[in-house]
Amino acid sequence: MSATAAPDIVRFLLEHPPFDALERADVERLAAAAEPEFTTAGSTIFFQGAEPVAHLRVVRSGAVEILADGRLLDLLGEGELFGHSSMLSGLPPGFEARAVEDTLCYRIPADVAEGSLARPAGLRFLARSLLEPWAAEAGTVASAEPQVEPPLQPVGSLIRGEPVVCSAETPIREAARRMNSAGATSVVVDLGERRLGIMTDRDLRSHVVAGSLTGEEPVAEAMTAPAYTTAPDRLAGDVLLEMLDRGIRHVPVLAVTGEILGVVEEIDLAAAQTRSPFFLRRRIALAQTPDALLDVARELRLAVISMHDARIASASIAAVYSVVVDALTRRLLELAIDEVGEPGVEFAWLALGSQARREALPSSDVDSAIVWFGDAPEAEVRPRLHALATSVVKGLEACGFQADRHGATASDVLFVRSLASWQHVVRSWIADPTQEKALILTSVLVDSRPVWGVHTGTPVADTFRLAPSNPALLRLLARFALSQRPPTGFFRGLVVDSSGEHRGQLDLKHGGVIPIIDLARWAGMAAGVTSASTPERLRCAGAAGILSEGDARTLEDAFMLITALRVEHQSAQLRAGQPPDDHVDPARLTPLTRSHLKEAFRAVASIQKHVASQLSFGTS
Repeated sequence: MSATAAPDIVRFLLEHPPFDALERADVERLAAAAEPEFTTAGSTIFFQGAEPVAHLRVVRSGAVEILADGRLLDLLGEGELFGHSSMLSGLPPGFEARAVEDTLCYRIPADVAEGSLARPAGLRFLARSLLEPWAAEAGTVASAEPQVEPPLQPVGSLIRGEPVVCSAETPIREAARRMNSAGATSVVVDLGERRLGIMTDRDLRSHVVAGSLTGEEPVAEAMTAPAYTTAPDRLAGDVLLEMLDRGIRHVPVLAVTGEILGVVEEIDLAAAQTRSPFFLRRRIALAQTPDALLDVARELRLAVISMHDARIASASIAAVYSVVVDALTRRLLELAIDEVGEPGVEFAWLALGSQARREALPSSDVDSAIVWFGDAPEAEVRPRLHALATSVVKGLEACGFQADRHGATASDVLFVRSLASWQHVVRSWIADPTQEKALILTSVLVDSRPVWGVHTGTPVADTFRLAPSNPALLRLLARFALSQRPPTGFFRGLVVDSSGEHRGQLDLKHGGVIPIIDLARWAGMAAGVTSASTPERLRCAGAAGILSEGDARTLEDAFMLITALRVEHQSAQLRAGQPPDDHVDPARLTPLTRSHLKEAFRAVASIQKHVASQLSFGTS
């Protein structure tokens, strides 16, 4: 690029978002790296499903149409960006970009563009542009009927076409032929007894094209098994988070009967998610030292502000935040293992509490535990895993993620156990819930989800499936859940702290969401649900009749309202450079918000009284 061209490019970029909100020095750096790219009318700039895009493109003149599976999604003109989703995530583009007329674009390399898009202004732009799904067809008149947000759609509604299915003995060449005929990027392998594997086009490239397998060998040699599957009624946003967490791009969708309904791909669901953290995860994966993760942790907090500004749903912000903390934890584990060596045993790192439920926010502690598998001597394994855990917890704290102040953390040797040991202690709590701390520890450990060793399922939480067999445990859990009351008063409506550093303030966590979380945990366990989010537990409890469906919906609505207030409050604190917490001054809330909050607290208190009455606990 000539020196005389740079000022013109700078002026152009400064006229369009997100560049208009960036510092001039950043824009000048982008302009200096920009390369003119001319595309004739009708030519494709990049194809759907091709290699990840390596450049951010800005339309200078002409027009670019965005198509998915031949359907027109959008038409871009002067100053508009495209390709940034694939560029930041490192994933294949989910659409084709084609010049409608002779078009000139500025092409900016990923390593230059990423730095600017990580700035607050860039993050705000991404939160709006990456995460707002395109209309199904360009030019479609908006329906008068309210539309369901894509992340809230059942994943079964996003299935495209019939699944390709074969047996484990099918030759790889034949399976690939069937995939090609169906235009599919995967084949589901039926292993019998409702067990499934999956072979994707990536497996073909790595095991056959670049590997040692031939087309005549059975597909079982190239597949991944067991395949992670999902039910058709799960929310699209939740499934995408699972795929993100597990590092997979294809998920078979199964009916209750076990019938394979289809396969959804990550690129299908990405358009349905309200916020994609792939670009932060990419930064995490590239970090070579714990110190390199400090910047990512700071950017995660900036991302919370940006997602809030972009009016992303608060539950989605919490889920995204939790997934990125998971990724940070895994990277710290990898770096710690590189430093101290392999522990010599298969293990899983368990997230506990809000992190496990994917309901964590910047104010949340990071609770954790470790479970290892097999019969290796405890005297050898436990000290190595404890040393590993101590290093990881220290790294998380350096990044600003505090460990549980009550000791529910893997850096406490009591939270590092073999699977047999965990199962033994959980069964003892179920058999005798009157033991010291049995109810508290049950509440902690039932909220457990593997962050490292995700293929192991939920080994500790699953042991609690025995809980419904002991009514005494459920009864005590119900009493425990009812012990935390919402902060409602007869005269003034809201009860605030009367002393200490938070005098005159309202605790949205302990007085707001904790009573709902505890009720949902008890009701979910009574319905046979162990590790799950609070809304999932409430829905299952409503469906099972543990709670009335009306009460379950009321509790879920109250949970969402208070979570939204927590995000609002913490975003303002982060913006002001203050440590985030859950204490708000009711006087600073709008009258309408105070009214909604009072009604939510009163509704939760009413449901608590109803549950207490049903279980003959009294109403005091």
